[in-house]
Amino acid sequence: MSGGHRLGRRFGWLWGAYGTSALGTWLAFGAFPLIAIQVLHSGPAEVAALSCAGAAVGAVVAVPLGPWVEFRRKRPVLIAMDLVRCAALLTVPVAFALGVLTFVQLLLVSVVVAAADITFRAASGAYLKTLLPAGDLLVANARFESTAWTTTIIGPPLGGAAIGFLGPVATVVADAVSYLLSALGIRAMGGPEPRPERREAARLRAGDLLDGWRYVLADATLRPLLFNTALFNGLVMAAGPLLAVLMLGRLGFAPWQYGLAFAVPSIGGLLGSRLARPLVTRFGQREVLVGSGALRALWPVGLAFLGPGTGGLLLVMGVEFGLILCCGVFNPVCATYRLERTPADRVARTLSAWAVTAKAGTALLTAVWGVLGVLLGPRTAIGLAGVFLLATPLLLPRRAAARDTEPEPGPGPEPGPEPEPAPNRV
Repeated sequence: MSGGHRLGRRFGWLWGAYGTSALGTWLAFGAFPLIAIQVLHSGPAEVAALSCAGAAVGAVVAVPLGPWVEFRRKRPVLIAMDLVRCAALLTVPVAFALGVLTFVQLLLVSVVVAAADITFRAASGAYLKTLLPAGDLLVANARFESTAWTTTIIGPPLGGAAIGFLGPVATVVADAVSYLLSALGIRAMGGPEPRPERREAARLRAGDLLDGWRYVLADATLRPLLFNTALFNGLVMAAGPLLAVLMLGRLGFAPWQYGLAFAVPSIGGLLGSRLARPLVTRFGQREVLVGSGALRALWPVGLAFLGPGTGGLLLVMGVEFGLILCCGVFNPVCATYRLERTPADRVARTLSAWAVTAKAGTALLTAVWGVLGVLLGPRTAIGLAGVFLLATPLLLPRRAAARDTEPEPGPGPEPGPEPEPAPNRV
């Protein structure tokens, strides 16, 4: 995966920590809804609330954490957020063993994990910018992207097997342990970290809460890119539950076929992440950003024509492969472009605002499309999401904007020879 480009021992520890926690997350993918259904006997409304409300409330809770992170050393924050997620998740098996597990506890844990995830993502982006020179950021983000898709391929099948043998609570334990291992890996990185611009004891002002949004909305290219990614990701995620209802219900696909339809196309993410750097080298960063961003919007509308049988399964796999391939190119290029255009003293606030917007938008659109699925039927609602997605390329940056004149920091001194991590989901 490295392609012969060495990024140093410290990045290797960070990369390994990310891969470990990402694998744990995918092992436990879907565990909370299963626990709600099988253990707590929750209904559809409660399961939907668990998926939407946890992310939405977590995003609100994370709003003040972005400015708070900005003026603190990032590596201790990363370790703390891993430990917070580990501790929160471990309360679930403990409560289950004691027979006191409730739906409210699941909801609270999902909120804590969502808020910690946003904070971790903001801190990791800011830390990565100080760890590596600008020329290595795309390589690093491409490695994070390829790791994300690798864990997407192998995690859910292993998690499904573990759930079958041990139950969903066991995979929550595995996810918690993965965060503990991630914290240990980040702790093992060692080395210095640049001092934040302001003293750690500086008080958080009310105006700081909106600084991330102010910066993004004032930038001629980041502003449309934020709206594009929030709308695109929200519509794709909103159509997911409806597609599950359509495939597993009306069209009669078996669960293993449903899993196969999304696991195999994830190979496209690996391929796309490997193509990102060569494409940027040949065609330019902005051209690849706009081109891959536009191409990824063309695929989802095809899911409205899904039918039963082998033909339908191949259609889903083909659509998902094309979509994921384009996302595999777009995501690391977008993450790198965003880091390059953001001054070092604003990265945490900007990434936090970005993640909060994305999570809140996804929660809102998921709720709206759930209602549309009831009123119009899942197939029509999926098709409507695909039609709206066709308009998202209009929000991509249309022209190159002047870059900030801020000098890019190089990597700090490291002992010995010498990525928007993907978001983790419960």
